[in-house]
Amino acid sequence: MSSLSDRILYEDNHLIVVNKLAGELVQGDKTGDAPLIDLLKDLIKVRDNKPGKVFLGSPHRLDRPVSGIVIFTKTSKALARMSKLFHDKEIEKTYWAIVSEAPKEKSSRLAGWMIKNSKQNKSYVSDEEKKDHKHAVLSYTTKASGDRYHLLEVQLETGRHHQIRAQLAHMGCVIKGDLKYGAGRSNPDASIGLHARRAQFTHPVTQTALSIEAPVPVDALWQFFEAAMAK
Repeated sequence: MSSLSDRILYEDNHLIVVNKLAGELVQGDKTGDAPLIDLLKDLIKVRDNKPGKVFLGSPHRLDRPVSGIVIFTKTSKALARMSKLFHDKEIEKTYWAIVSEAPKEKSSRLAGWMIKNSKQNKSYVSDEEKKDHKHAVLSYTTKASGDRYHLLEVQLETGRHHQIRAQLAHMGCVIKGDLKYGAGRSNPDASIGLHARRAQFTHPVTQTALSIEAPVPVDALWQFFEAAMAK
C-alpha cells in the first residue's frame, strides 16, 4: 500500500488533492476511525515542521467504500471559494464504475428524482417529483468490457447522496461489490467498484485551469480496465 504522501496528486499554497483509498473516511464519523483529513493534517504538520494546528478544509466528500480524488483546502479563503465552485457545479467530476450488467444503451443521460433514507443511509430513485425529492442527473458511457464486468465512465451533473450507486442500480447496472444497492457479493476489501477518476476546474485563487487524475486502485480488474482505456 502506498504512503499517504505518495498519494498526493496536486498541492500548492491553497489546495491539496489526494487519491483516497477505498475504506478511508474523508471526515470523522461515529465509528471513531481516523479520517483522511486528520491523517493529512498530521502529515503536513510533521513534513513542514508547522507549529500549532494545521488548517484543512473539506469542501466535498466521497463515500467510504469509494476511491479516488478528494480535494482539501489549506486556507479558509480557498475553502469558501472551492465550496462555491461545488455549489455552482463548476467542477467537472468524472467517475469510473465497474458494473456487472452492461447497460441497454451504450451511452445515456439519466435524469430523475432521489430521496434519502437517513435511517438506512441509502437513497432511492423515483421517476416523479414528490415532496423532499431532489433532482438527480448524470451521463454515462460504456468504455470497456471484460468477461464478466463492464466499465462505465460517469459524468455527474448533480451531487446527490449515493447518486451514482443508486441511479446505476435503478437501471439494472449494480456496481461491483455494492451490497447496499443489490450486488450479489461484496469485494474482499469491502470496497465498491467506483472510483473518482478526474476533476477539472479553475483554481479558485490563481485562476489557472486544472485537470487532476487519480490512478485506479491496485487491483487486477481495475488495472485491466485502465490498460484497456489506454489503448
